Amino acid sequence: MVVGPGIGEDAAVIELDEARVLVTHVDPVTGASRLLGWLGVHVAANDVAATGARPRWLLVTLLVPSGSGPEAIEAVMRDAARAARELGASIVGGHTEYAPGVEKPVIVVTAIGVAGRDSFVATRGARPGDAVVLTKYAAMEAAAVLATDYAEELRRRGVGEEVLREAARLQEMVSVVPEALLLSESKLASSMHDPTEGGVLGGAAEIAYASGTTIRLYEEKIPLHPAAKEVLEAMSLDPLRSLSSGALLATIPRAKLGEALMRLEDIGVRATVIGEVIEYNGYLVELHRVNGVVETLEEPYVEDEVMKLWEKRGGQEDKAK
Repeated sequence: MVVGPGIGEDAAVIELDEARVLVTHVDPVTGASRLLGWLGVHVAANDVAATGARPRWLLVTLLVPSGSGPEAIEAVMRDAARAARELGASIVGGHTEYAPGVEKPVIVVTAIGVAGRDSFVATRGARPGDAVVLTKYAAMEAAAVLATDYAEELRRRGVGEEVLREAARLQEMVSVVPEALLLSESKLASSMHDPTEGGVLGGAAEIAYASGTTIRLYEEKIPLHPAAKEVLEAMSLDPLRSLSSGALLATIPRAKLGEALMRLEDIGVRATVIGEVIEYNGYLVELHRVNGVVETLEEPYVEDEVMKLWEKRGGQEDKAK
C-alpha cells in the first residue's frame, strides 16, 4: 500500500510492480436525482485522475426504491454509460437492487486506473510557498443540480430560463480528467484534489489537513460562472461551500506556476490562482472575504450547502413533476 485510508486522500494507491501503481476510488452520489448516472461516474473518475491515473474501469452499484419501474434504472445507467464513453472507460461490473428503505436512487461507483510509480500525486504533497490554483469555476456541480432538481422553485424566485439552461449545462464541465492528467504527467502539481461535498473550502481544508499546512484563499479571486452565481444567490447558498466537481484544486510550486497555467490554457482549461499554501498556523484554511472578514477553518469537514438543502427539503423539489 503506497497511499492508504486518510482524511483528504480520496484514492487508494497500491503498488503493482517497480514501475506501476493501481489507483482506485469509490464514491456515492446521493444529492442529485436527474444527473445521478452522469455525476456518479465523473465524480469517481475525477478522484482517480486527481491522483495521476487515467480512469479505465468502473463498477457501478445502483440502489433504487422498491416500486420503481425499469425506466428509472435505464435512465441512470444510460447517463452512466454516456459518461464512461466520454472518459474512454469501461463499465465492467456492479450491482442493481430494489432496496427497501431507500427513498430515492443512490449510485455508488468504483473507478480504477493505473499510473506510473513516480508520477502519481498525493493530496499530502502541498508545501508552503505553493500557489493554489482552481480550474474552471467553483460550484458548477451545485448549480447544475439545482437547475435540474429545483427548476420550478428557481423560476418562482425570479431566475430566468436562459440562466437555468446555462446552469444545467455546467454538468458538461464536471470532468477534471484532462487537466489532472496534464498536471500529473508533466510533474507540475505537488497535490491535487477534486472538491466535491463541501465545495472549494472543503477541498482546500482536506489538502491542508493531509499535508500539515494552512491554505490561504481570497474570495475575490475565486471564479464563479455567472449562471452559477445567480442560481446559488437565488437559493441563498454559499458557493464556496457547495458541490464543486469539475473544478480541480491543485497546488503548484511557484517555479512551475507559469508553465502550468500556460499548458492548461493550451488545452482550453481556465485556471486561476486563488491563494497560497503557508506554514500551519493553527488553522487549515484562512478565507479572506471580499468584505474584509477573515473566516478560518480548524477541521477538515465542511458541511455542504446543497446537501443541507436536500436534507431540509427531504429530496427533490420537482420530483412530482
